[in-house]
Amino acid sequence: MPKTKIRIAFRASQTPAAQTALAELTARYDQSDLAEASVIVALGGDGFMLQTLHETQSAGLPVYGMNCGTVGFLMNAFEVEGLTERLPLAEETVINPLHMRATTAQGRVVEALAINEVSILRAGPQAAKLAIHVDGKLRLAELVCDGALLCTPAGSTAYNYSAHGPILPIGADVLALTAVAAFRPRRWRGALLPKTAVVRVDVLDPVKRPVMADADSRSVDDVVSVEIRSEPSICHRILFDPGHGLEERLLSEQFA
Repeated sequence: MPKTKIRIAFRASQTPAAQTALAELTARYDQSDLAEASVIVALGGDGFMLQTLHETQSAGLPVYGMNCGTVGFLMNAFEVEGLTERLPLAEETVINPLHMRATTAQGRVVEALAINEVSILRAGPQAAKLAIHVDGKLRLAELVCDGALLCTPAGSTAYNYSAHGPILPIGADVLALTAVAAFRPRRWRGALLPKTAVVRVDVLDPVKRPVMADADSRSVDDVVSVEIRSEPSICHRILFDPGHGLEERLLSEQFA
């Protein structure tokens, strides 16, 4: 991107730090409308980055995050100076989200996209009982647990990693299916699935053991069945400073 053609659409979370950064950056680099911009700069933490990717998906623009939050795994370091010099040098990573189709006990169907993971979690005091199908074949007849999640490589260092799931290389065409506090089978730690796999989780005994589903913080209560698949038709473009791309961050996390 030639320097003279960089038109930036800034987006910022509502935190004081992000709002201060927004004022400083727009004063220096101006604010472009999304329809006229060549790049989006998101100011906040990882949660706001995910929100920005979802909200600007139809624009098809690359998104460059600057960390004004607390985590920032998907973000670059914040600096006011040199932004128009950093953007042309940034490395682009393309990721596909997951598509969730959740059916509730009342028959309502809710569809949502998740860049990190889709989680199925107990919503009451008792453990959930789940049956797991992969590509139409029953693979686990009963998983007694606090929940289970399916994550993308980009999301493998988030909730998945906290649940002791594997970190996936960003270029790997696989998804990680991870149990959350599995009670039975006690030693089941999940599975690696091809990116093309379609996973269906059925809730056993949903009245006594209610379950919720969550796709990047969009929650659905009282689910009885959740189908999850990768959505290759949607591509999110994320920019990172050279040497600090998502592939490098995933590797570094494993040797921390």
